[in-house]
Amino acid sequence: MPLPENFQFSQGSLQDYVDCPRRFQLKYVEELAWPAVEAEPALENERYLQLGAAFHRMAQQYLLGVPAEKLTPLSGRDPALARWWENFLASLPKSEGRHYPEFTLSAPLGNHRLMGKYDLLIRSGDCFTIYDWKTSRKKPKRQWVAKNLQTRVYPYLLVNAGAELNDGQPIEPEQIEMVYWFAEFPAAPLRFPYSQSQFDEDQAYLHALIAEIETLSDTPAPLSDNEKRCKFCTYRSLCDRGIAAGPLDEMEDSDSIEGFDFDFDFEQIAEIEF
Repeated sequence: MPLPENFQFSQGSLQDYVDCPRRFQLKYVEELAWPAVEAEPALENERYLQLGAAFHRMAQQYLLGVPAEKLTPLSGRDPALARWWENFLASLPKSEGRHYPEFTLSAPLGNHRLMGKYDLLIRSGDCFTIYDWKTSRKKPKRQWVAKNLQTRVYPYLLVNAGAELNDGQPIEPEQIEMVYWFAEFPAAPLRFPYSQSQFDEDQAYLHALIAEIETLSDTPAPLSDNEKRCKFCTYRSLCDRGIAAGPLDEMEDSDSIEGFDFDFDFEQIAEIEF
């Protein structure tokens, strides 16, 4: 069964495939909506989804020039959001370089395209820093984050598609660093310098991964070997991997894929009104 026409890969869709080929197949190939609670308590999970979306939107609008004094009152609706916002304003990098908030890049990858939307890109001299905001309640271990597809895809994509940000010249891997900033842990970001050897490894890995995905047929793809993930997957009942959703605290375990953060589609998040 082929991928939908004009399908673009993202770090999120690739992570879905790595976590569970069947989930990727159901979600992106068959485009099957399956209503189910992701985690319990459902209302608390929904609250954190909404707070995370609100924080990302506020950060985006601030970086686009909306004054902080207009945005700060919006954070008062919830103590967690107010704390995240205060930490963000105090921790925002003061670089004098060029800032590119909510910047989208896309490049060919095999027979398809790979796209990524960056929370913030900063060019300072010859150096490029990728910032990604995380609203996770628990900070994940560095060795786990290093394996996450986002850590591999975003620097790789910047090398392949970032020449427009570098006066038309290719960006070398050694010019790039990726920084994860945690709203709950503002003084402890995770930094990942990039390198040519890592780029070469990522390129081989991503091309092989796409080639593997392209071999998917109408036959159901394999399920995840890690049944713990199934507790937080909306397709779990369809796959006979349980009915009840797992607990939110367990989902946010520092070694959990799902607990790292939520993926936000900014096209689906309502604009903030003043």
